[in-house]
Amino acid sequence: MPVGVLTVQLRIPGAQSLKDKRSVVSGLLVRVRREFGVSAAELDGLDNPKGAVLGFAYLSNDARHADEVLMTLLESLRGSRDYYVEGHELSVL
Repeated sequence: MPVGVLTVQLRIPGAQSLKDKRSVVSGLLVRVRREFGVSAAELDGLDNPKGAVLGFAYLSNDARHADEVLMTLLESLRGSRDYYVEGHELSVL
């Protein structure tokens, strides 16, 4: 059973405090869980108000489908003005 894992490094230039960052990140995590049916969490950069590392996982019976879902999720992240994607890593195991 294939599992897709996407790790994304975000830059949040408008955040002046951890509270500002939490507002952006928590809203983003709720949205992608709802829209894409993925597991999602903040993995690193917890004390950095200007950046975050987020992880997303998707379980499927088809590796190609898992890849498509996570690539679509990544493209949706690139469309925001609240943050921008500095880097990402995608693997389907």
